[in-house]
Amino acid sequence: METIYNIVVKINAYLSDYILIILLIGAGLFFSIKTRFVQIRCFGEGWRRFFGGFSLKGGKQGGGMSSFQALATAIAAQVGTGNIVGASGAILIGGPGAIFWMWIIAFLGMATIYAEATLAQETRVKNKDGSISGGPVYYIKTAFKGGFGKFLAGFFAIAAILALGFMGAMVQSNSIGEAFNNAFGIPTWAVGAALVVLCGLIFIGGTDRLASVTEKLVPIMAILYILGGIVIFAARIKYIPETFGMIFKYAFRPSAIIGGSVGMAIKTAISQGAKRGLFSNEAGMGSTPHAHAQVNVKNPHEQGTVAMIGVFIDTFVVLTITALVVISTLYAGNGPLAGGVVEGFSKTTLGQQAFGTVFGDKVGAIYVAVCLACFAFSTIVGWNFFGRINMQYFFGKKSNLIYSIIAIAFVFLGTVLSNDLVWELTDMFNQLMVIPNAIALFALSGIVVKIAKSAKSSKK
Repeated sequence: METIYNIVVKINAYLSDYILIILLIGAGLFFSIKTRFVQIRCFGEGWRRFFGGFSLKGGKQGGGMSSFQALATAIAAQVGTGNIVGASGAILIGGPGAIFWMWIIAFLGMATIYAEATLAQETRVKNKDGSISGGPVYYIKTAFKGGFGKFLAGFFAIAAILALGFMGAMVQSNSIGEAFNNAFGIPTWAVGAALVVLCGLIFIGGTDRLASVTEKLVPIMAILYILGGIVIFAARIKYIPETFGMIFKYAFRPSAIIGGSVGMAIKTAISQGAKRGLFSNEAGMGSTPHAHAQVNVKNPHEQGTVAMIGVFIDTFVVLTITALVVISTLYAGNGPLAGGVVEGFSKTTLGQQAFGTVFGDKVGAIYVAVCLACFAFSTIVGWNFFGRINMQYFFGKKSNLIYSIIAIAFVFLGTVLSNDLVWELTDMFNQLMVIPNAIALFALSGIVVKIAKSAKSSKK
C-alpha cells in the first residue's frame, strides 16, 4: 500500500503541477477569449434560465431532465467534500492564497463548462426507449474519427468509471464516516451500512429518482451551509477585511506563510488551487456534461449558460464560505494557524475546528458533519450517475445492476479504509479524465464558438 501510495503521489504531483495547470488555464483562457467572455456576457441569462426551470416536484421530463434538475444534479456532483475538506486541504498546504487561484480557475472554468455543456447537447444521442445518452465520450468520438477517437473515448470512460463511480464514492463516504465518528462517536462501519441502504435505493431507481432527489436535496443543503456561514461572518465581522487581505497577499507571497523559496511556494499555491479547484467545480474534467446532455432545450447555448451557474455556486458561494470561515477563525487575528504551523490540524477536521470556534467544539463538529454528509452524499449520487453512463457506453444498460452493486461496495469500503490513498487515487483519475476531455474541447472549439455567436446574433 505504501509503495502504491508513493507512486500515485508522484504521478499526481506531475499532473497537477504541470499538465493540469496548462490544460485548465489554457482551456479557460481560450474559450473565454473565443466566446468573448461568455461567463460575463451571459451570466444574467444563465440565472434567468436557472430560475425559469426551478421546481421541486420531480417527475419525468420526456426521457431527460429539466434544466433545473440537470443543474441540481451537476451541483450535487460538484458540491462535495471538495468544498469543505478539499478547500481546507488547499489552505493548509498552499496557504490562504490558494483560494485566490481557485477563484481564477473557476472564473475561467465557467467558459470551459459552457463549452462542455454545449458540446454535450450537440452530440447527444436519443435511444430507442426515449432515454438520452450524452457526455464526453460522444463528443470525443465526434472530434476524432476512427481508432484514435475510440481510444480517447475509451480512456476517458474507464477513468470516469473509476474516478466517479468507484474511487470518488470512497472519498465521499470516507469523509462522511470520519465526520460522523468525530461528531457523534458512531462507528464508521455503521455509517457505511446506512449509506449502502440509501445509495442502493437511489442507484437502482434510475434517472428519474436521481433527478427527484437532487432537485430537493441541493437547495436545502446550500441554504443550510450558507446560513451557518453567515453566523460565523457576523461573529468574526472585524476579521473579514483581514481575511480577504490574506487571500490576496498570500496568493503572490505564499512563502511568507508556508515557507520555502518564493518560486516553490507560488507553484504550491497555484497547483493546490488548480487541483482542489478541479475537484470542487469539475470544470474541464468532463463529469457534469453527462447531466447537461439530458436536458431538452431549444438550443445548446441555453444549457451552456445554465452550466456556468453551477461553477459559480460551487466555487464563488459554497467553497468561498468554507475559505472565509477557516481563514477568519484560524488564521486572522493571531489565530492558531497565523504563523503557518499546521501540526495538529488536518484537512478532514479543519472545517469542524473552524466552525467550532464560534459554535463550540461539539456543535461545530455536528454542524459540519451534517453539512458534509449532505454534500458528500449528493456527490456520490451524482457521480454514480455519470459513471453509469460511461459503463453503458461499454456494455449497454444490461450492466446497470452489476455496476450499482460494485459502486455500493466501494461506498462501504470508503468508510472503513484510510483516506490518504483513496484521495490520491481519486485525484489521479480525476486529472486523467481532463486530458482526453480537454483535447476534444480544443478540437471542437469551432462548434462552440459558432453556437455562442449564433445565440448572440439571434438576441440582436
